[in-house]
Amino acid sequence: MPDFGDSRPAASRPAAEPSSAARTSAKPADFTAPSREDSGPRKICFVASKGNLDTAYPALIMANAALGEGVETHIFFTFWGFDLITERTMDSIKFTMLGNTAMHLPMAPSMPLWAGMGAIPGMTKLTTTMMKKQFDELEIPGVREMLDIIVASGGHLWGCQLSYDMNGLSRSDLYEGVEDIISASDFIELSEGGQIVFT
Repeated sequence: MPDFGDSRPAASRPAAEPSSAARTSAKPADFTAPSREDSGPRKICFVASKGNLDTAYPALIMANAALGEGVETHIFFTFWGFDLITERTMDSIKFTMLGNTAMHLPMAPSMPLWAGMGAIPGMTKLTTTMMKKQFDELEIPGVREMLDIIVASGGHLWGCQLSYDMNGLSRSDLYEGVEDIISASDFIELSEGGQIVFT
């Protein structure tokens, strides 16, 4: 059971045993990150499995950042994430409040909104428009332009064979920057030696 704190006054609590960290008296200065020179070339692989507007961007933004740092970068699009590389859907990715228990207005962060409001007709269109407006104000490119930047910077885009087959797609249905359709096993081989980040 996690320790969520003790409501008893400090004087009435039993004395806690020192933690293992305290017993070894380790200090932050004792730990150092591995040297990039020693570790060789870096590789990072993102698994993009979601197709909503708010869940599409983490992989795209982090991939763009990784490429800016000279890191070999791959994105594997699977399940609903496949919408990000499918021509008929990639320019109309939407945001919905439904199921988002963290939903609140940016201008009133302490006032949560009931996620069920997303079921009101027109709410998905409204919230999508508002989020895209915020992206525009922050000069964040749309999904297609982000993919263009990633490919132009040397990033690699891969589609999931299972998702491709389930959606009955052909290569002509896909964004032109997708290098190939590969299986999960192929992705495991491709990602060997790299970090894998699920988004």
